[in-house]
Amino acid sequence: MAASKLQALWNHPAGPKTIHFWAPTFKWGISIANIADFSKPPEKISYPQQVAVTCTGLIWSRYSLVITPKNWNLFSVNVAMAGTGIYQLTRKIRQDYFSEVQEAPVEG
Repeated sequence: MAASKLQALWNHPAGPKTIHFWAPTFKWGISIANIADFSKPPEKISYPQQVAVTCTGLIWSRYSLVITPKNWNLFSVNVAMAGTGIYQLTRKIRQDYFSEVQEAPVEG
């Protein structure tokens, strides 16, 4: 049974013999890097970068479901990209707009 599943994956139009497999597989590096940045202070997060990661994830997640054959590897990596981007944007927005720490007035 496992051999037939592996054979089906190997021969799939979006399988490991095609760019449709390898491009999304390498794209996982972006999501992994974003996860590694979860420990980065929010003030060092870039709005343009995270908006780009989030939008790319959302747009390509949708696209991966309307093409034939469905590319589940492409779908999963883009859901991860959208999720990590949204999380990073949430951290940045919370720090920039909802932080209760107020700067002390400068006396001079």
